Amino acid sequence: MRRRLTVDEYVEGVLAANRTILAQAITLVESNAPAHMETAQEVLNRLLPHTGNSIRVGITGVPGAGKSTLIDMFGTMLCDQGHKVAVLAVDPSSTVTRGSILGDKTRMDALSRNPRAYIRPSPAGGSLGGVARKSRETMLVCEAAGFDVLLIETVGVGQSEVTVRSMVDFFLLLMVTGTGDELQTMKKGVIELADAIFVNKADGANKPLALATKEQLNQMLHYLQPATEGWESRALTCSALTGEGVGDIWSVVGEFRETTEKSGMLQKRRQTQAVAWMNSMVQDSLYARFYAHSGVKQALPAIKQAVAEGNLSVTLAANQLMKIFEAGEP
Repeated sequence: MRRRLTVDEYVEGVLAANRTILAQAITLVESNAPAHMETAQEVLNRLLPHTGNSIRVGITGVPGAGKSTLIDMFGTMLCDQGHKVAVLAVDPSSTVTRGSILGDKTRMDALSRNPRAYIRPSPAGGSLGGVARKSRETMLVCEAAGFDVLLIETVGVGQSEVTVRSMVDFFLLLMVTGTGDELQTMKKGVIELADAIFVNKADGANKPLALATKEQLNQMLHYLQPATEGWESRALTCSALTGEGVGDIWSVVGEFRETTEKSGMLQKRRQTQAVAWMNSMVQDSLYARFYAHSGVKQALPAIKQAVAEGNLSVTLAANQLMKIFEAGEP
């Protein structure tokens, strides 16, 4: 049986960028076991002064947009330039299917073999909130290990885009052409979150259509409120197949970082995100404590049945449960 590491060993190992201890530290922060969570928070608190030095980039897109292929090429390019790149996935859909998403590593073949890169699939199980908590803490561990570029990929769909937007500095939306009326099918809400939109697969016979889509998107962005104050969101084209335009992503991210650091917006966004994260953690903790309360657990089946049969109003039912909870700890 493997010996459990001490807090000092975790901290020293992560700061030394020891890959084995880095993986163990991330597994520790992903654990839901109470004993592990206590140790994980001690480790994170010790690592906190060594975090915050990366640029955090969220990447989302419709299925088939080529996110993993693009990340593979983009991440490899950054590694070749001397950066250390960590790729994390946020996948709430895996909590439903319980399926493995270790396929991320096989779809990022070149990057997964690069010694300057680290790819971590999404933690399986739990709610989207739980997955997000673990992903945020994993980001901090990776930053402490010296990774200066974090790429957060949304593997699921729907609410995961909003969640990833809430934990990154720069949010990139990847689109493709040839799937019908792209601007009608793409949710306006997702476009409003984007600091930049890249139309992928702009190569071969598809290139003219990709360029036309880029112009349409830029017209749309002109009338939307910018996702980041003081920054003008824009649309460009790229090809993960040929590599054309992939370097532009890093140029745009660099310009964004310079602009938002100068204006103070980057620091303000991170501060706002940290406070929102704390509020979310409080809500999750209260939710867990409420449903773990013995009195609530005892009364819940009968109250649920009364609500389902229409014999008790929802508001009155909730008030009854809250009175039981507030009467005292079990």
